[in-house]
Amino acid sequence: MKSTLYLKFLGGFVAFGILGFLIVTTFTSQRTYRYMEETAADELYREAKTIATSYAQNYYEDTITLADIQEHLAAIDVYLNAPIWIVDPQGELLINSRAQSPETAPVRIQDFSITSFGTRYYQIGTFYDTLTQESLTVYAPIIINYRVQGYVLIHKPMSQITRYSNGFINISYLSLALIFLCTLALLVVFTFAVYLPIRRITRSAKAYAAGNFDTKVKVHSNDELGYLAASFNYMASELHSLEDDQRKFIANVSHDFRSPLTSIKGYIEAIMDGTIPYEMQDKYLNIILMETERLNKLTQSMLELNKYGSHGAMLDVGPFDINNVIKMTVQSFEGTCTQKKISFELILTGETLFVNADMSKIQQVLYNLIDNAIKFSHADSTITIETTERNEKVFISVKDTGIGIPKDSLKKIWERFYKTDASRGKDKKGTGLGLAIVKEIIQAHNENINVISTEGVGTEFIFTLPLAEQ
Repeated sequence: MKSTLYLKFLGGFVAFGILGFLIVTTFTSQRTYRYMEETAADELYREAKTIATSYAQNYYEDTITLADIQEHLAAIDVYLNAPIWIVDPQGELLINSRAQSPETAPVRIQDFSITSFGTRYYQIGTFYDTLTQESLTVYAPIIINYRVQGYVLIHKPMSQITRYSNGFINISYLSLALIFLCTLALLVVFTFAVYLPIRRITRSAKAYAAGNFDTKVKVHSNDELGYLAASFNYMASELHSLEDDQRKFIANVSHDFRSPLTSIKGYIEAIMDGTIPYEMQDKYLNIILMETERLNKLTQSMLELNKYGSHGAMLDVGPFDINNVIKMTVQSFEGTCTQKKISFELILTGETLFVNADMSKIQQVLYNLIDNAIKFSHADSTITIETTERNEKVFISVKDTGIGIPKDSLKKIWERFYKTDASRGKDKKGTGLGLAIVKEIIQAHNENINVISTEGVGTEFIFTLPLAEQ
C-alpha cells in the first residue's frame, strides 16, 4: 500500500523544521538585532540627556570641577561599558571618560558636523574614524541660555549589541529545537494512534472489495477510529451474510423456476412422443396448466416487488372501512378453509373502522397473511383476526395456532424467496415472496409490521395503519 498520507505528514514535518529554521535565521535574527539596536540607542540617549542637563551644564556654569565631572563620567562609563565624550560645536573633544588628562591633550574631530546624524539621534560606524571598532554613537545637545554649548556623545561597541542579540537568537534556536522535538513526539503519537489504525482499516477495506469478508479490523480504541473499525467489522459481517443470502436467493429462484419448467417440458415431450396415451392427455395438460399458473404467480410476485423501489410505490390513499375489507378477504378463503376444517374468529372494533391507506394494497397484505396462516395451521384450528384502535392508529392482528416459525428464521422471513425448512417440506407451491411484498407495502405506507412466533404454538402478525379522520 502506498503510504502517501504518511509521506505527506513526514514532508510537512520536515518542511516545518526547515521553514522554522529559515524564519529564525532571517526574520527573527534581523528583528532581534534591530530591536537590540533600538533598545540600546534609547537607553544611551536617556543617559546622554541626563549627563547634558546635569553634569555638563554644571561644568559649563563652573559649579563643578573638571576632576569631579571626569570622575562621574568614568563611573557612568563603567556602568554603561561605553566611553563618554563631551565636545564643543566645532568638534573639539573637551572631556573623555577614558582619558587620563584630557585638558592637556585636546583632540579635534575632523570635519565634525552634528548634521551627519540626520533626523535620528544616533548613528552606527567609527564616528569620523576616531573609534577603533564599529560602534553605536548617541548624542544629546548641551543647551545653556537657549544656545548649544556642546554635545554629549556616548559610544557603545556594536560587538556588545551583537553578542546580546546572538544570545537571544540562540534562545530562539533552542526554542525551535524543543518545538521540533514536541512536534516529532506528536508525529509518533499520530503514527500509532491514527495512521496505523487507518492503514489497517484501508487494508481491510481492500480485502472486502476483493470479496474476503473474513478479515477483521484490529482497532480497539475508544474513539472515532475505534467506532469506524467496529462499523467496518459489522459491515463485513453483514456483507458476508448478504453474500450467503444472495447465494440462497439465486438457488431459490433457480429451484422455483426449474421444478415447474422441468415438469412442463417432461409432460409435453411425453405427449408429443406418445408416451402418454391420448385418453390421459387431459390429466397431464391440467398439470401443465397448474405449473404454468405457478410460474405466472411467481413472475407476478416478482414484478409486484419491483414496484417498490427506493422512493416507494405509487399509492392510491383514501379512507375505507378496514373491518369490511377483512370480512371480504376472509370470504375468499371459504373453500380452502372448509377443506382443512379451519375457522375464523373476527374480533373487530365497532361495526365500521375507517383507516387512511391504499385499499387494494392493504387487501393484498391481508390476503398474503391469511394465506400463510392457513398454509401453516393444523386442521380443526382457528385463525383470529383482530382490529384495535389506539393513539390515532389501527392495529390489525392475524394470529394462527400452527407450526410457528423457528427463532433463527424470524429476521429472515421478510427476505425475498426465503423459505423455512418447515415451509418447504409442507408446501412447495409457495414463492417465498408473499411476506416480502407485505413488508414493502406496509413500509410504503410509512407504517410498521411485527411478528411474534413460537414453534409448535403459532404465529401472530401485527401491522398498523393510520386512523382516518371522521
